[in-house]
Amino acid sequence: MNPLFEIVGAVAAILTTLAWLPQIMKILRERKTSDISLGTNAALATGISLWIVYGVAIGSLPVILSNSITLVFILAIVGLKLRFG
Repeated sequence: MNPLFEIVGAVAAILTTLAWLPQIMKILRERKTSDISLGTNAALATGISLWIVYGVAIGSLPVILSNSITLVFILAIVGLKLRFG
């Protein structure tokens, strides 16, 4: 594979993973989750879990790691939603 594609994939994985941090920080700061959809985040957590399974199946460490971190962030948002409702 072209090294440029590897770089593009790495940057995409980093950006899409870290994109959840501002949302988590906002929830923690405001203690408010009324604008957060539990259903959407639950569906997203399910999809991310399937990406992890896929990453394991194809033996792709970048897919496994980036999606595992993203899953932790999404589950944190779901947990905060359940806590602060």
